[in-house]
Amino acid sequence: MSQSMTPLILLAGLLVSCHSRPGSGPGSAKYEQYLTKGEQLYATNCSNCHQKSGTGLGRVYPPLNQSDVVDNRFEEVICLMRHGRNGELTVNGKVYNQAMPATTLSDLEIAEIATYIYNSWGRNRGIIEVNTVSSVLQKCENTSGN
Repeated sequence: MSQSMTPLILLAGLLVSCHSRPGSGPGSAKYEQYLTKGEQLYATNCSNCHQKSGTGLGRVYPPLNQSDVVDNRFEEVICLMRHGRNGELTVNGKVYNQAMPATTLSDLEIAEIATYIYNSWGRNRGIIEVNTVSSVLQKCENTSGN
């Protein structure tokens, strides 16, 4: 192999490593599809309680747009989307005690809603892959006995 080929091989390797997840970043078709579908699913399944703006509903339903739970407890949020919750939940220092019903949303639908929530209201997390959601849901199912 000639020395002039070495930089080309290094450059090719760098390009491959930089693009190991093609089509999943902001602006990609996959990201845009998840974001758009997630917004539609959020409007249908979540906005009645959490509001279109994500501000919640008074002291009844907690906010999502400015939420320490959403920001710091990603896996719990994913589990809540599938399994719901009964009992108290403290968000931003305020206690909420309204039940959140379990859903029949698919792993993909939860990934799409999560992509919307985690890329709205000042957040920029990027795509939430369905395999990530599936892994989290398997953990919460194992710990909850569902």
